[in-house]
Amino acid sequence: MATRRQSVGNKRRIPRQARATETVAAILEAAAQVLEAGGLSAFTTNAVAERAGVSVGTLYQYFGDKTAILLALAQQELELALSDVGRALQAEAHPLVEGRVRAMVRAIVNAFRGRQRARKAVLQAILAQGRGLETMAPLAAFIAHASEQVGRGPKPMLATLSPEQVFVLSRSMMGTIRAAVLEEQPFFRSRAFEDEIVRLVTAYLDAVTRSAVEREA
Repeated sequence: MATRRQSVGNKRRIPRQARATETVAAILEAAAQVLEAGGLSAFTTNAVAERAGVSVGTLYQYFGDKTAILLALAQQELELALSDVGRALQAEAHPLVEGRVRAMVRAIVNAFRGRQRARKAVLQAILAQGRGLETMAPLAAFIAHASEQVGRGPKPMLATLSPEQVFVLSRSMMGTIRAAVLEEQPFFRSRAFEDEIVRLVTAYLDAVTRSAVEREA
């Protein structure tokens, strides 16, 4: 039965009309609210539909089951976070690497608009589905692209990262943030925690840049 529902879910309507897009947005916002209020135990398609103000039938036009909603919510929040990260890395207001890294870390920590319970629930569901690598891939690709852009020019801010370096940097940073979310660490949104992640990233980037300069000397 689960396999059949999943296959049907893959053929759900893709929102192209403005009203359909608004409906999907309302469903995802309702899903985040339900998760934040009650976690995964309270997360049902009926609860989401009721909070969104749509019928369950309408919800199923776009999402095959509640797992599909969770995955869509994860993708939406990742895209929003990456957009914020992109602005942080390219912002002229942060002329130094540390300033851009701090803005990037802050954007990732503040994903899900501060809804920590919803974020934990989505993360738990993704890991339970074995979909963790799918969510990490866009971030790794984004960091690779960003390093190419920031690393260009006669006086680049940092060296372009190799695939191995992108892997290490993205996994170490996101692994730390993910652990803090799952463990519900009380310091998660503190400046001290932010400082330590910034220290982790900048120290690694400094080492990579020094190594690149030494090879070229």
